[in-house]
Amino acid sequence: MLQFPHISQCEELRLSLERDYHSLCERQPIGRLLFREFCATRPELTRCIAFLDGVADYEVTPDEKRKECGWRLMQNFLSHTGPDLIPEVPRQLVTNCAQRLEQGPYKDLFQELTRLTHEYLSVAPFADYLDSIYFNRFLQWKWLERQPVTKNTFRQYRVLGKGGFGEVCACQVRATGKMYACKKLEKKRIKKRKGEAMALNEKQILEKVNSRFVVSLAYAYETKDALCLVLTLMNGGDLKFHIYHMGQAGFPEARAVFYAAEICCGLEDLHRERIVYRDLKPENILLDDHGHIRISDLGLAVHVPEGQTIKGRVGTVGYMAPEVVKNERYTFSPDWWALGCLLYEMIAGQSPFQQRKKKIKREEVERLVKEVPEEYSEHFSPQARSLCSQLLCKDPAERLGCGGGGAREVKEHPLFKKLNFKRLGAGMLEPPFKPDPQAIYCKDVLDIEQFSTVKGVELEATDQDFYQKFATGSVSIPWQNEVGTCPADGVGSRGAPLGSVLIATCSVADGGDRVLPGAECLRAGWLGSPRPGLEGPAACTPKEGTAAEALQSPGLLWELQRQ
Repeated sequence: MLQFPHISQCEELRLSLERDYHSLCERQPIGRLLFREFCATRPELTRCIAFLDGVADYEVTPDEKRKECGWRLMQNFLSHTGPDLIPEVPRQLVTNCAQRLEQGPYKDLFQELTRLTHEYLSVAPFADYLDSIYFNRFLQWKWLERQPVTKNTFRQYRVLGKGGFGEVCACQVRATGKMYACKKLEKKRIKKRKGEAMALNEKQILEKVNSRFVVSLAYAYETKDALCLVLTLMNGGDLKFHIYHMGQAGFPEARAVFYAAEICCGLEDLHRERIVYRDLKPENILLDDHGHIRISDLGLAVHVPEGQTIKGRVGTVGYMAPEVVKNERYTFSPDWWALGCLLYEMIAGQSPFQQRKKKIKREEVERLVKEVPEEYSEHFSPQARSLCSQLLCKDPAERLGCGGGGAREVKEHPLFKKLNFKRLGAGMLEPPFKPDPQAIYCKDVLDIEQFSTVKGVELEATDQDFYQKFATGSVSIPWQNEVGTCPADGVGSRGAPLGSVLIATCSVADGGDRVLPGAECLRAGWLGSPRPGLEGPAACTPKEGTAAEALQSPGLLWELQRQ
């Protein structure tokens, strides 16, 4: 059960929140929705939001239709005779856009106009939003987001596998029904192995990264015996399973290219945060229910300070780059090497430097990595061979992705010519393989080896400092995404996704202080009473009231009937 606080309970939060437009109105999903609801009350702001949405659509429109889409944007929002002219647009910039559009439908055509529109919204409109009932509602959501997280927040289900410090099991958030994977790090096992820094590093990196292509950390909490990371649940198994246990080893090239493209996007998101992954291999790439992949297990990932290099002989034998094997300094080059290894393995059905189930000494594998070129079979098209060989270049200075352009260099390779990376990044491309929802892509519970009891280690009061740094509760963006998409059972909209319905607390009219009757308010959890025998919006009798009354009503949001 989730319940809004009285708005007076949010005053400390109001004072402590950083008033940053980008964070409050763009990055945070609930903040974004509420700011858009606020903008919908003013025609000039509505036009700005419509323009930004139009640009987003333009960028993911297929190449052959993008030019037409661009001219519609120009006509509707940037022409003096257009119906939705947006405010404060330099005419010379509009002229330049029109000239560039004539030459070709460039994806970044409206980049400067988008920046100026956000700049306009971030001044007076943002200030007005901060004084509105919409921001008050956002504060109530943030108050809920920051409530303590304990083991009682979740229902625990079957064991899925093992991590380095404990089991991984399925779990479900009681309030929303959302399923996750809970990675348990046993406190005594961490202490015995002196793994505190590694565990905290993984947690902090996961918390920092918000990517469609990297597993997301939703919660971090502690129990008496364990530290727990609650992560994206990936039911489709890992790439190692799919490469070697689903018929003939390896994939058709089109499938391998799709996964390589999504991994490239994930690496790009990590590198943008100056994080080098260092453990890219098939078993660390997981599939979701739809067949999209995410990078997992960031235990070896590390932040690379701006303008610096790092050193560390870490990773998995056969996937470590020559510079890592030689213990030389590097930034992000090992990840592009490992992508080459993985693409090769997906197409060939075996690793480039060691054969499956054939015992080769570590020293010999490392010699092959440093000195011997990989061999290519007839499974590789000329373009696939070209990309693999450029990623598997022994010299990091000559390797694709390491020349200053990063992921852009890799994306521009001819092998990806038919892929629209904007649409891929928006989740709009259909994966070549969709996991069977009835299949189990992990070991049977009885086949998962149990951990032995840790002996000779005692937890002390001084360990609490580390536990407090780790157990920080909900992670903002994943939590807001979760509550914004869960079923709205119990609030007059049985089974409907919440999204903006739950967020959009009221329609504003008559000076902005009236709450109009209707299902929007009911679904938000206040003003309205159930009518027996009915479901959906008809189940509630609307009541009118002021916005202040609405915000002062704690209001039941939803309660899932799942016992």
